[in-house]
Amino acid sequence: MTKPIISFLFSLSLFLSVDETLGFSTFSSRNNLPFQPKLATSTKNYDAAAERQSSLCFWSTPQQRDSYKLFMGWGPDPIWTTAKVSSSTSCSPSNNFIQVTVDVDPEVLEGYKVAGQYVQLKEDDSEDAKPLFLAIASPPADADGETSGDSKMEFLIKCTDNNGWITSAADGKEVQVSQVLGGGFPMEENFEGFKYDFPCQNVLLFANGSGIAPLRAAIESSQLGVGEGGRSARLYYGVSSPADMPYADKFKEWETKGVEVVPVVSRPEECDWNGRSGYVQNALEEDGVPIPRNTGALLCGVKGMAESVKDLLSKAGVLEGRVLTNF
Repeated sequence: MTKPIISFLFSLSLFLSVDETLGFSTFSSRNNLPFQPKLATSTKNYDAAAERQSSLCFWSTPQQRDSYKLFMGWGPDPIWTTAKVSSSTSCSPSNNFIQVTVDVDPEVLEGYKVAGQYVQLKEDDSEDAKPLFLAIASPPADADGETSGDSKMEFLIKCTDNNGWITSAADGKEVQVSQVLGGGFPMEENFEGFKYDFPCQNVLLFANGSGIAPLRAAIESSQLGVGEGGRSARLYYGVSSPADMPYADKFKEWETKGVEVVPVVSRPEECDWNGRSGYVQNALEEDGVPIPRNTGALLCGVKGMAESVKDLLSKAGVLEGRVLTNF
């Protein structure tokens, strides 16, 4: 194979994406894909790793699965430290979603700068322990660097057959946590200043399921900038039923912060629900985007939702650089 062809294939590889559910948005190999290099050494190793992470990953096509093989070696290795679970509480009527609070080393918390960042979490330091990739749900320190005075992180976790070790963890249980990873939502760079003619004046937020976690962090931090200079925000949040709606008790608080909350239920026929139904992309299509060039967006959720929302925003005229994911 000639050098020009090799160069072309390498350049092309930089634009192939890898889809993850991971409790947050889809992301690509260009953004700190958190897999260790040793996993990419062979197809056999890849297939074993894929099966181990079956509760976290999905591939819609064989091509996407193959693209995953190419990039399992990209991104930083986790640096593990010991942390302790301080609480584990249900945050949805169905008890399918658990909020886990973990006491971490202060140096780990210092790495949390931007809403949308995440960590890896595993049960112990054995080689067989399977890490979870969890967006941080609690807000980062404010603009002055002030925190609540402790070194806690909160995570929203959907219960599965494979994560009972953390969703049912007793207070005081020791776990392993990585350093803070990812760049988070680059709001300051893309919403502020005059990079796109003028500062963003309206922010649309989109999430489904546990994807609400990093958006909660953005809403409850000062980084969203709602209320500053007249900036407004609206959250479209999709779940299958009201029973599976984490943080519903926070909606009024978020609205006092200037964030309009639009819950959307995809299976209204199975429950008592008189609100918006369908999917968040349906609600966006119904409402439209009043001033597209004045609008930014944060997305966190499964592939179908993210792609549909991005397409609708693009067709409406929202600037591509202002449609942000947390990877």
